[in-house]
Amino acid sequence: MPAPRRRSNMSHFQTPRVAVIGGGFTGAAFAAQLAGKARGPVAIDIVEPRTDLGRGVAYGTADPAHRINVPSTRMSVYPDQEDHFDRWLQRQADVDADAALPDGRVFPRRELFGRYVGETLAAALAARPDIAFRHHRDRALAIAEAGGTYRITLGSGDIVTADLIVLAASHPPPAPPALLAALDGAPGYVADPWAPAALAAIPPEAAVLIVGTGLTMADIVASLELQGHRGPITAVSRRGLLSRGHVARPVERFGQFTAPPSHSALHLLRRIRATVRAAAAEDQPWQAVLDAVRSDAQEIWQHLPLAEQGRLLRFLRPFWDVHRYRVAPQAEAAIERARAAGRFRLVTGHLAAARPGIELEVARGNGRLSLKGDALVVATGPGHGSVIATSPALQSLADAGLIAGDALGLGLATDRDDRALDARGRPNARLLVAGPLARAAWGELMGLPQVSLHAARVADHVAAWAATGTQRLAASASS
Repeated sequence: MPAPRRRSNMSHFQTPRVAVIGGGFTGAAFAAQLAGKARGPVAIDIVEPRTDLGRGVAYGTADPAHRINVPSTRMSVYPDQEDHFDRWLQRQADVDADAALPDGRVFPRRELFGRYVGETLAAALAARPDIAFRHHRDRALAIAEAGGTYRITLGSGDIVTADLIVLAASHPPPAPPALLAALDGAPGYVADPWAPAALAAIPPEAAVLIVGTGLTMADIVASLELQGHRGPITAVSRRGLLSRGHVARPVERFGQFTAPPSHSALHLLRRIRATVRAAAAEDQPWQAVLDAVRSDAQEIWQHLPLAEQGRLLRFLRPFWDVHRYRVAPQAEAAIERARAAGRFRLVTGHLAAARPGIELEVARGNGRLSLKGDALVVATGPGHGSVIATSPALQSLADAGLIAGDALGLGLATDRDDRALDARGRPNARLLVAGPLARAAWGELMGLPQVSLHAARVADHVAAWAATGTQRLAASASS
C-alpha cells in the first residue's frame, strides 16, 4: 500500500469525508471503486488493524494450502472487468506449479489474491492525487454522531471524523457450537482455524476431529496434508454435506428462475429440481443449473416474503451452500487422497456432548456414537448472528439506535439503497453498508463476484452524494 498522503489544503468544508470501517476485500474494493467514480476531491479514511489492505480473514492467510475456490478468470475488484485478476496473475513470477489445472483453469493461493487487491487499490489511489487517503492501522471502538458529523474512536484513543460512513466488515469471528465450551483451554482444541499457525501444533500422527464439513473443513484437511499429517481425520456435521466440486468443462447457465418468480421456498426447490432433471436430459451438469440460480438469486430473493426467506434459510441454505460455494479442486483432491488411504471419515449427526480430553458424543438416530481424538478443530464458520455483539463499533451504533440487526440474523438491516436502517426502521443516507453485512436485503451476497458488484454499487451512491455535498458545502463556505 502507498504511504498515507497528506491531507489536501482544501477546507474540510469543501472536501467530503468518507470513513470505511473494515479494510478487507469489501472495504478495499469499495475504496478502489470510489477512487474511480468520485467526480472531485474526497477524503477517505479506512480503519483496519491489519497492515495490508484488501486481505481480511479470507485473503490474509499465508498457508500455501489455502486457495481461491473460484477460477481466476472470475475474480476481480472490478465487476465490469471479470478477468482483471487473471491478467494481473499472468504477470506474476511466483504462481505455484499446482495452481493451474490441465483444462487451463487456475486456482492460485489466496495470499496472491490478497496482494492483487492491495496493489489494485494502490494503483486506483495513485491515479487520483486529489483524493486524501489514510489507512488507520487500528480498531474502531466506538462511533458517535452529532451535528451531522461522525466521530470514530480508535483503540489508540485517536478520533477520526467523517461526514459519511461505510460499514464494510465482512466476517465476524467463528462461533463454535455451545457444547464445545466444555473444551475451552483444553490441549488440542482449536476454536479458530484462521488464527496464525492454528494447526501447527497438531502432531503428524494425531487423530483429528473436525466439527463442520464445508469449505473450512476442506481447507483444514489440505493444510494438514501439506504439513505432513498422516493420522485419521473424522469430520462431523448435522447433515454430513461436503462442498461439491467444479465441473471439469466449461458450461453455460441452464434455466431461468425469475419469470414467473417463485413466491415460496418449496416452489423454488421443486423448480430447481425439475430444471436439474431437464439439464441432465441434455447432458448438462447440475452446476449449469446452480450457476443460473446464482445469477438470478438476488431477484429471486426479492420475490420471497420474509417468512419464506426464513424458511429457505432454515431448510435449504445448507444444501445451497455446498452446491453454490464449491471447493477448490486442489483441496477436493486432498480429501479424496485421505479418503482413499482410509484416513478420512464423514460422520452425520448432532453433537450431543463434549468432554475435555477431546471426546465427543454424536447423536445418530436412536443411538450415540462416541468419538475420541488428539485434536479438535472447529470449522462451523463465522458467527453472523452475533456480528453486532462481537464488534465494539457496531455495538456503539446499535446502542445509540443508529443500526439494527436484520430480521433473519444475517447481518445488518438495510434498504435496497444500502442505507443502514435505525432501530425504528428509518434509512440513513450517511451510514451505508457494503458487502456481506447487507445480505438480508439482497440474499446472495457472499461470493466474491457479488461482493465486488455490491461494493461498486455502494461506491456509486457515495460518489453521487460526494458530488452533491461538495457543491453544497462549497456554496456555503463562499456565502
